[in-house]
Formats: sequence, structure tokens, C-alpha cells
Amino acid sequence: MQALFDLLDKNNMRLVTAESCTGGMIAAAVTALPGSSRVFERGFVTYGNEAKGEMLGVSIETLREFGAVSAPTAEEMTRGALNRSRAHVAVATTGIAGPDGGTPEKPVGTVFIAVEVKGHPARSYEHHFTGDRAAVRQQTVDAAVKHLTTLIKETP
Repeated sequence: MQALFDLLDKNNMRLVTAESCTGGMIAAAVTALPGSSRVFERGFVTYGNEAKGEMLGVSIETLREFGAVSAPTAEEMTRGALNRSRAHVAVATTGIAGPDGGTPEKPVGTVFIAVEVKGHPARSYEHHFTGDRAAVRQQTVDAAVKHLTTLIKETP
């Protein structure tokens, strides 16, 4: 987390989070670091579909067609978070941490992470994590940090 913090700080970027399955864990990890107010703008915890729509503007059509656990939903979450904040970069997580809720098409451990720098297209990633609920959520946080770090390094 410190490397991401330092990268955000060096680039004068502020982060907004839009979290579903991680329930604020990314925001908590960033704000645990001293000086986090320099790099963290705000966080949205949008666990239910209604919250995704009301707080982030995720469309009902996207939720119906693709489901809450999907790349299009994660990408709309980052876009909505950026549009509703003063941040430069966003991360969104949506998935099935378990132990229930999985289906044959989207088993427990299926997680979509989207990252986006304002003014650039979102990038989304599908993951299939293993372990119990806590392990899936922690792996999601770790992957989100990795995706954010890569995005910031590659954005001109």
C-alpha cells in the first residue's frame, strides 16, 4: 500500500474508491497511512444494487443485463465515483466473497476490479480468487492496489 500511496503523492493524484465486496477495505488501508489526506479524496461503499445506482449512477440496464458482478458494472462504478468526486483516479470492486451467493457462471471468488484515471477509459479485470470470505476480500484489495499502481505508472 505504501508504494501506491507514494505514487499517488508523487503524481499529485487523489484516489476515490467505489467498493462493494470489499466494503471499504481499500479506503481503510489507504487512510491507515499517515498523510492519507494528501492522496485520498473519498470512498463509496455501495453494497446493494440500489446504492450502486443512487450513489454512483450505475444504470439499471447494466445491472439487469450483466449483473452486479460484472466488468460493465465495475466500470460504471469507477466512472460514477470520478464524476461525484474531485479525485483523479478511481478503483471499484464488485464480486462474490462467499460463502454463499455463487452460481455455476459466477462462482464464489469471482471478482471484477475496475480502475480509471479521469479522462481515460476504464480498465477492468476479472479474477477468480480462492479461500474463505476474508481471503477473497484481502486478495481483492491486493489486486486492486496492483491494478491501480500499474495504471498510474502507464498513464501519461
